[in-house]
Amino acid sequence: MSIADFKIQWFPGHMTKAKRMMESQVKLVDVVVEMLDARIPRSSTNPMLLEVLGGKPKVIALNKTDMADAAQTDLWIDKLKKSGLTVCKVDCATGKGVKQLINAVQLAAKPVIDKWLKKGVRNRSVRVMIVGIPNVGKSTLINRLVGRTKVVAADKPGVTRGQQWVTIAKGLELLDTPGVLWPKFEDPEIGFCLAVTGAIKEDVFDREMAVELLVERLMGRYGAELEAKYGIQLTPEDTDRTVLAKIATARGCLKAGGVLDLDKVVQIVLRDFRSGKLGRFTLDEA
Repeated sequence: MSIADFKIQWFPGHMTKAKRMMESQVKLVDVVVEMLDARIPRSSTNPMLLEVLGGKPKVIALNKTDMADAAQTDLWIDKLKKSGLTVCKVDCATGKGVKQLINAVQLAAKPVIDKWLKKGVRNRSVRVMIVGIPNVGKSTLINRLVGRTKVVAADKPGVTRGQQWVTIAKGLELLDTPGVLWPKFEDPEIGFCLAVTGAIKEDVFDREMAVELLVERLMGRYGAELEAKYGIQLTPEDTDRTVLAKIATARGCLKAGGVLDLDKVVQIVLRDFRSGKLGRFTLDEA
């Protein structure tokens, strides 16, 4: 099966609307935190963000590193840093790395603060916004940054109705509306990565094809993990279909007469991959 056959049923209108909303929000902030999925650092970023940001400083928050291939994560961090980006590993569920992220944002904001000081402006908080694709962990990070006590900052001119500034650290305020940018789906590889990690709704792609491509990918890179998880043995002759059949047999996903229950095994593999129970995998290689 070719990745070129994988299609996302998406409408450009979604992206246009998201971009307009983002452009209006970015004007209000000084630093942007872009959250990426460590399993798919390339596919979870959005080139459109560069157009929207202008010259504003950006900090990368690499989330879900506990579900990604550790060696690949190190390579990605090195690659991103070499391109001039500030990168922080975070685990939104536990709060690991959040303090380092705040420090990185404060450091990224230093040129902005210095500019204010030259103009005689003191004690103005740095305004931050977190952006990223759906299901990457933005809301969890925002809740962890804000904490249980949500302190609403003073009204700011130009802030649209329904948006609030909340204090997350001394001298730092967060726009509490999480920014969402829809990725561009012209590249089938990006669509595939977003589909299997749960970033897009299942009604816009072929779930069966996505899992077949995923199994094919895992057979090549992480065959030992597949064998260990499902108690199966891979052979050089195996295809994605035969491996799914082996998993189905091992997990009892068979209909009457020993017929493969493809829907059930697809659901199991997708769930195990998304939850990290299948293993630590990175689909976007550095």
